[in-house]
Amino acid sequence: MTMSDPIADMLTRIRNANIAKHDTVDVPASKMKIAIANILLDEGYIAKYDLVQDGSFKTIHITLKYGEDKNEKIITGLKRISKPGLRVYAGKDELPKVLGGLGIAIISTNKGVITDKEARKEGVGGEVLAFIW
Repeated sequence: MTMSDPIADMLTRIRNANIAKHDTVDVPASKMKIAIANILLDEGYIAKYDLVQDGSFKTIHITLKYGEDKNEKIITGLKRISKPGLRVYAGKDELPKVLGGLGIAIISTNKGVITDKEARKEGVGGEVLAFIW
């Protein structure tokens, strides 16, 4: 069965695993999902991720990050913004700030998939994929 929104599926799997306090979560791989996982790793929201070849399928094996105990979550919220039925674009002047700069917005630009802070620095706009805080 084909999926209409694979990025929303990835974010939902991470959200569900985080709520259930799992250590790891597996997500089917794509270039966009690997770029999103790379941003989550760079910003400190996940501990690590690995690409696993399972037969003819590639899977991203994400290790979630928690505080001192598992009750203290690093990822408190994930929200998909631009959906297949309603794409959301932002120019370089109207890039969103998540929780006044405490969270990050993931933006798909012509310079690649980057955070809102990097997009402001580069002076580019693009499609607002997700908010993470």
